[in-house]
Amino acid sequence: MTRGPKNTISRSRVVLSQVLACAALNVLLIGLGMSISFVTMVLPEVLDAKEGLTMNQSQASWFGSMAFLCQPLGSIFSGLILDYFGRKKALFLVNIPHLIAWLLMYFAWDVPSLFLGNALLGIGTGIMEAPSVTYVGEVSDPSLRGILTTLTNCFTSIGMFVAYLLGTVVSWRQAALVSLTVPLATMALVLFVPETPIWLISKGRQKEALHSLCRLRGWAQPEHVQDEFNQLLEYNNAYRECVICSEERTPEDQPCEHSNYNIFKKIFLKYKYVFFVKETLRPFGLVMAYFFFHTMSGLIPVRPNMVNVCKALGMKFDSKAIVVTVGLVYILMNLISAAVVKSIGKRKLVLISLFASACCSLAISIYAGVNLPFNVFSYEPSTFPEQKEFLPIVLFMLLVSFTSTGIPWVLLSEVFPFRSRGMATGLAAALSYIIFFLASKTNYNLESSFHIHGTFLLYAIIGFIGTVYLYFFLPETERKTLVEIEAYYKGNQKIFANDFFINAFKKKNGKNNDVDCPMLVTCSSIK
Repeated sequence: MTRGPKNTISRSRVVLSQVLACAALNVLLIGLGMSISFVTMVLPEVLDAKEGLTMNQSQASWFGSMAFLCQPLGSIFSGLILDYFGRKKALFLVNIPHLIAWLLMYFAWDVPSLFLGNALLGIGTGIMEAPSVTYVGEVSDPSLRGILTTLTNCFTSIGMFVAYLLGTVVSWRQAALVSLTVPLATMALVLFVPETPIWLISKGRQKEALHSLCRLRGWAQPEHVQDEFNQLLEYNNAYRECVICSEERTPEDQPCEHSNYNIFKKIFLKYKYVFFVKETLRPFGLVMAYFFFHTMSGLIPVRPNMVNVCKALGMKFDSKAIVVTVGLVYILMNLISAAVVKSIGKRKLVLISLFASACCSLAISIYAGVNLPFNVFSYEPSTFPEQKEFLPIVLFMLLVSFTSTGIPWVLLSEVFPFRSRGMATGLAAALSYIIFFLASKTNYNLESSFHIHGTFLLYAIIGFIGTVYLYFFLPETERKTLVEIEAYYKGNQKIFANDFFINAFKKKNGKNNDVDCPMLVTCSSIK
């Protein structure tokens, strides 16, 4: 059998080229993980501190959620930066807010300056989201996208672990200074990564796009990637047509006049015909639902105050050591997720993670209700129990383990069509951080009203509801190209799954098992 030119590039070279292309992105994500976790180490040091900077309970509640509140401001601009400057330049520019923020945190002289530094960390993190999730989705081929996008969670977890570790060995000011090296390293590495082929093609730079694709497919020759390149060209040509003319079915022989509209009308029409269409709104609604259920399943609302939560639950060992262990568990579970996602698929991974997280929150609620005094409040150190137990450590680590296998950011990198990807990803990231803010800020109010056991019970209930919802509506996108995923959402399908219960449910309603699965008439492969 004669081997064609496509088979002359070894698989290891293809994998290596894409892993190296994601190097700068991965360092960027380490910085992102450090920024979202830094407050966890600062908060217990300044809450009712006897000397230096000090905060009361109300200020601490706002400080713990401040970054989440400001992240949407960055996310709004993230999509614009992504589409205008391109994916590569965006990966460089998004580091600037963090450079300023780490310096401000190091030199913070009072509580407002500390708030400002944390706000800038939030804005910088928001700006980072769209470039980070978009870049890996566009440079990887379908067979590797699941692993590479899942591994991005691992690097974010490494950043969290580094932040927790720094909090145990140096002061939080020194930790801020050390953190400054990460955005500098990212900016240096970005100079050596390629731009994504699809963005270059969209700007008419086909020669550069072909060179980039060759580099991303194992430093191949043009003939080795010609088929994939032609598919990208066809995909881009379909989007070069005026979307307004296409939607309004303007005759081909009639010239397009929409380019003469003023900027405000263009923006309005872009949202109308690019964002408010079902191939964008359907995945957008699903992703936002998943973000809500994942966030409210138990761990994320307590993360800013995690050191004190560990003390309030009466954990046996030092709380800061436990938090460092949390960082290690995050890394380990992210690696496991990346290893199994290709075999079990993203859908099962999401459902298992969310259901198990809800079960862990329920177990913590039961433990707290049975074993903790009613007056224990994680924002009031004087109420912490003296008796220390090992069981709450086990329950909390299980919650961390299953929560860390959730992959909302992975889904965000692949479900939107190219035309609306920057806009939709930026807006989804912005809304997700509003959810994070509300979850973190309301944790103080929920615990003060319902105590620890009632708070975790609420989180468990939300997690169980989310599991049922996603079971029926979450699609399986593993091993599917971006074109196939977009075609699915553009169709009329309601369910994108194939398992015993759903098939039985469809039979009861007199439906054929394959009716709603055109992309998956290969449905049997997603079991």
